Amino acid sequence: MNNKPLIIANWKMNPATFEEAERLLNTINKEMGRNENAEVVICPPFIYLSSLLSIAKDNLVFGAQDCFWEDKGAYTGEISPLMLKKLGSQYVIIGHSERRKYFQETDQVINRKLKAILKARLNPVLCVGEEARDSFDSEGRSLDEVSLVIGEQVEKALIEVSPAWIRNLVIAYEPIWAIGTGNSCSSDDAMRATLFIRKILTKLYDRSIAEKVKIIYGGSVTSQNVVDLVEGANMDGVLVGGASLNASEFVKIMEVLKK
Repeated sequence: MNNKPLIIANWKMNPATFEEAERLLNTINKEMGRNENAEVVICPPFIYLSSLLSIAKDNLVFGAQDCFWEDKGAYTGEISPLMLKKLGSQYVIIGHSERRKYFQETDQVINRKLKAILKARLNPVLCVGEEARDSFDSEGRSLDEVSLVIGEQVEKALIEVSPAWIRNLVIAYEPIWAIGTGNSCSSDDAMRATLFIRKILTKLYDRSIAEKVKIIYGGSVTSQNVVDLVEGANMDGVLVGGASLNASEFVKIMEVLKK
């Protein structure tokens, strides 16, 4: 694990009102206390970001759920990495399976966003993951779809990305079959996915760079399975979806990892 664990809350298109978002954040603020043993990042809907930043504790970090690849221009409805930086955002999630599925985002689009985020000196959280529930062999090699999908997603996302930028990269392994299903993968399979991703990074750059990249897990994360997924799989943290909307459960996840 790279230093203290990274815990990212992806609220997606929730909650429905700012009042609910404020209550959720206030509960997290109240219960988390001093959080020096983990880095906690909240990624709310964009319209709540500025207001929530103004009421958050200093030890909370904020991120966005997506962005465009230009700083400004005639791109109706889009938000640039530069705008997010000026608001106070430090992270940006890109390549989430829901963006790939519902908005037909390609690896080429994700590559452009990734480079724009790094150019703005923000931290991209690159999501990768396979649809089918496949397995790995004893040396961490995928038996079928996993290596093809993850390898292609990582390699295409990092086209023309300089080694000097990689230190700010976070890769979230999110097996699509686990997202929102309650079925997280085993710590063994998560570890093998981690090893495979580092193998790809070593091939693209070198081993020292590959070891600096934070790799986190996402997909039905709970306070019951988070230790196995982080410590058991030698990951650097978690990307939490549904459980991050339950303040008490999210606080439990933080507390467990802080230990």
